[in-house]
Amino acid sequence: MQRVRLAHTEALLAQLRSAGPLSRAELIRLTGLSRTTLFDIIGDLIARGVVVEREPQLSGHRGRGRPSTTVSLNPSAGRIIGIDLGRATITVIVATLSHDILARGSRAVALTAGPVRRANATIKLIDDLVHGHGIDLRALEAIGLGLPGLVGGRGGPADDRPSVAAKQISKRIKERYGVAVVTDNNSRLAALAEGTWGATRDVRDAIYVRWNDGVGGGLIVDGRLARGSHGAAGEIGHVSVEPDGAPCPCGGRGCLELLIRPSALIERCARRGVTVADPADLVARARAGEPTVESEVRHAATLLGRVLSGMVVQLDPGKVAIGGILAQAGETVLGPVRTAIGQLAIPRHPRPLDVVTAQFGDDGGALGAVAAALRLKVSEPLPALPTA
Repeated sequence: MQRVRLAHTEALLAQLRSAGPLSRAELIRLTGLSRTTLFDIIGDLIARGVVVEREPQLSGHRGRGRPSTTVSLNPSAGRIIGIDLGRATITVIVATLSHDILARGSRAVALTAGPVRRANATIKLIDDLVHGHGIDLRALEAIGLGLPGLVGGRGGPADDRPSVAAKQISKRIKERYGVAVVTDNNSRLAALAEGTWGATRDVRDAIYVRWNDGVGGGLIVDGRLARGSHGAAGEIGHVSVEPDGAPCPCGGRGCLELLIRPSALIERCARRGVTVADPADLVARARAGEPTVESEVRHAATLLGRVLSGMVVQLDPGKVAIGGILAQAGETVLGPVRTAIGQLAIPRHPRPLDVVTAQFGDDGGALGAVAAALRLKVSEPLPALPTA
């Protein structure tokens, strides 16, 4: 009976670690436990300080009656750090096991910086946040780390060249803080953030695109982030659109990223006699309906939709979420993507498919890194709970 109760307790704690605060009704549905068993376990965990009960948030509540109280892991019981170490910017989020954000911050990093310099800059930002907010890292449980490009995957060779820098950075951070570091592609982690807390949290299968100067993405399949055998799942920007086109650093030709990244759109606007200052200006003028800029952005969104249509046929997702700076153009981007998918993804088999703007902006990768670290803790065996 003790083993059965321990298994039930582990299942409940795993749900709280993965999803954050949940009502008792939600926990009954997710764990399959009876009402009596679940209430008994929660009462024991509250008495021992492992979980806490939260009062309902009444502001903005529009349903009937009083909203339910929720249960979450004790915020003081552990810490998680999420890092998005992008090409030019580092973003760090420090959170609790109950999904409360304690601190967040960003800092520029030189494009030419090597792995050691990038790791040291990340550590400096973490330490500054910790000291500035009075955070105690003695309760640090795990760190999630997002990096651009290929970072390796299950089944790949141990010395896979694209993973060398990732391994160096991960090792340096692990040595500094002494906890497990889970590493993945930062765009793929942004997809995980959307699937955990954001725009695609209500579906089991989803496609996420991060449309910045680099075009990446991620796939949520049956509620899990797909990494692929070699860590390359979701690299939508490197689908070849023009096989005889310009060479891409990935080794291919005419990749989608080369054709639709903001710098390419700005260059095409210039060839048509329209000067655009930067990606933010590109988005603002597309939203304002400036003909040349809007037409270039719509054409790029159509190309993206054509590539996504093949993915939609294969995955049959419930949602497609577009993030990154170009997503800020709203329907100027979403409309052409939606139309292209509708025309090309088995049009005689209509399916309910939402194409939406991602919920998280620049914090998406770091939030996804937090989610990955939380899921790492869920997958580890939980320690046996002491008996009374």
